[in-house]
Amino acid sequence: QVQLVESGGGLVQAGGSLSLSCAASGVTSGTYTMGWFRQPPGKEREFVAGISWSDANPYFLSTYYSDSAKGRFTVSRDNAKNTVYLQMNGLRPEDTAVYFCAADVLRLRVPPPLTTDDYDYWGQGTQVTVSS
Repeated sequence: QVQLVESGGGLVQAGGSLSLSCAASGVTSGTYTMGWFRQPPGKEREFVAGISWSDANPYFLSTYYSDSAKGRFTVSRDNAKNTVYLQMNGLRPEDTAVYFCAADVLRLRVPPPLTTDDYDYWGQGTQVTVSS
């Protein structure tokens, strides 16, 4: 059973930085399509960033960002730790949301898809609050 556990959320002032982590366990396929989503209060869950790779080709990596994340957020992964990261810089009050990690470990999707229906597994979420 695939499990995703996020960590790293918290309270930060506008302009500050946070780094989120998503530790994946139970993945046996060696194929990873991982996404970061967020859900602001009272709004729909939205795509933030995604990353895709395969253990069969260590030189291949695909990333994709929402317009709001481009230039401020960076998604990365540590193969050895089965962990995906979201480094968030220049945070704004409108970035306040619960952030979720999601995974499709059966298909290598290039670029990572933007819709929630494309992911099979979800973490529990971590709260990010940006104060003005």
